[in-house]
Amino acid sequence: MKSDLLKLLKQNYRYGDIILSSGATSMHYINCKPVALSNDGIKLIAPLMLKEVDSDSSAVAGVTLGGDPLATGVSITSPNLDALIVRKEPKGYGTQAMIEGPLLPTGTVVTLLEDVVTTGGSAVKAVKVLREAGYVVNKVVCIVDRRENNEDPFTEANLELISLFKLEDLT
Repeated sequence: MKSDLLKLLKQNYRYGDIILSSGATSMHYINCKPVALSNDGIKLIAPLMLKEVDSDSSAVAGVTLGGDPLATGVSITSPNLDALIVRKEPKGYGTQAMIEGPLLPTGTVVTLLEDVVTTGGSAVKAVKVLREAGYVVNKVVCIVDRRENNEDPFTEANLELISLFKLEDLT
């Protein structure tokens, strides 16, 4: 199953001078969205991510946009996990919510799901939003950890990062 997922991910890997969403440039670009949004892809991803979810979790949360199908897929694959979506910016109307999904009790353990970790900034920011809402987040699970430097914002944020793959697996 994991080798099949790796084959799909490699089809969406690009080598070349790429500008990333952070504004930084890299020679590596990994787009997990076509895989996570495909029927075959999410059927491979969800059980692998589910195995890594914190055993105390009652919910999984995805960082929008790449984490949306991950949270939904893992929630559907699980017998009892709810799904949450964390926005990168507050909704510009209505409640201006940063978190979408069922309202869960304070102290609920949530595992954050991310497609690709480049710097870790988006994931750590989403964890901060979840923690400010009263949830407990100890773990982030990603499809690909593509960090090319030695920065580790996860340790500083008291988070465990689990990745299904590293950049070198795709290259």
